[in-house]
Amino acid sequence: MNSHTIETAGNKGEKDRSDCFVSLELTSSGGRIIEITSKVGALYGDAILELAKDILSHFGIEHAHLIIEDKGALPFVMAARIEAAIHQLLDTSKEYLPEMLPENLYATARDQHRISRLYLPGNTPGLMINAGLHAPHAIILDLEDAVAVHKKAEARYLVRNALRHLDFKGVERMVRINQIPAGLDDLDYIIPHNVNVVVIPKCENAEQIHAVNSRISSLQHSHNLERKIWLLPIIESASGIIRCFEIALAADNVIALAIGLEDYTADIGVQRTNEGTESLFARCQLINACKAAGIQALDSVFSDVGDLDALRTYVMQSKSIGFDGIGCIHPRQLKTIHRYFAPDDTEIEKAKRIAIAFTRATEQGLGVVSLGTKMIDAPIVKRAQRTIDLAISLGLLQHDWKSTDQMKTSES
Repeated sequence: MNSHTIETAGNKGEKDRSDCFVSLELTSSGGRIIEITSKVGALYGDAILELAKDILSHFGIEHAHLIIEDKGALPFVMAARIEAAIHQLLDTSKEYLPEMLPENLYATARDQHRISRLYLPGNTPGLMINAGLHAPHAIILDLEDAVAVHKKAEARYLVRNALRHLDFKGVERMVRINQIPAGLDDLDYIIPHNVNVVVIPKCENAEQIHAVNSRISSLQHSHNLERKIWLLPIIESASGIIRCFEIALAADNVIALAIGLEDYTADIGVQRTNEGTESLFARCQLINACKAAGIQALDSVFSDVGDLDALRTYVMQSKSIGFDGIGCIHPRQLKTIHRYFAPDDTEIEKAKRIAIAFTRATEQGLGVVSLGTKMIDAPIVKRAQRTIDLAISLGLLQHDWKSTDQMKTSES
């Protein structure tokens, strides 16, 4: 037992909706005293009481004084808060796990689209709950920079429970762990709970990738897991940029590199600007490393959430130099990111012509594919198909576009 007899967890500020604040005191007698303050107490007070009793019983706590100040927390959130307080008081390996939703058992593909990735603070449940409805390509539950140092331990339980019990609507689920080596302990809370991608911040060498994979392998063995878990290192320093090709090739589950420009510009001693000239070298270095390694290159977040015009310019530049996606810190940025990273009409039409030419050549058994006077090789066909897939996923092209195009051709 911890030398302290009272511990707390959760948030209770004015803006901390969908959360709760708990205070737990272990006592030597008197049974379980549970005090609940909640605006929804008339409707859910009994359910909250039963949940609290069940958690205390699960950890073998017979005598305690538990105070719950509820601001609309869902059960998985409240359970995470109570458990976090318990683990500060008791030295136990027990976990109180909410049900794993069947719809959360999906896997994601190595080369699927990652145009947008939405960062969500790992200790702020109110921002998580409806995140899937905004339809980013990926959601990042952040245990690193978005969580205060004294809240990192309790954030682990919340992120773990969210992975199990919060419906993210099929969006790829990423978790940004803390900087290595501290971040290795974060893996214990996410690997057994069907995280799709581990985001590794401030990555500077291949050894950090190997350390993460070693811990993942150990956890998969102990939990009898076989599914693939992808890695997304973030390059945030001059040293990392110099070694980004080494990092890209460090392991076969590295699916992309991202650049973090706030830390990178601080590292080289310059101010970050909307124009991005101060980071163009680093961004191009990362892009070339990723393309050479056959993985995706993802641009940094754009931190001014109120300037959508500047975001549009940034996205267009990002796409033009070869990035495959960009990060964001607010859902309002998603529409602009998707619109301007999307292929335009000219790109879609060109991709369609290439795909049709390839299909015809294949049907005719031709070893050479050409479009007009230009020869088409495999990388061009692959790029065209990726453009078509992206256009379909963004609703810019119908799934049956080939049939539609053939009908138009025959009618004309």
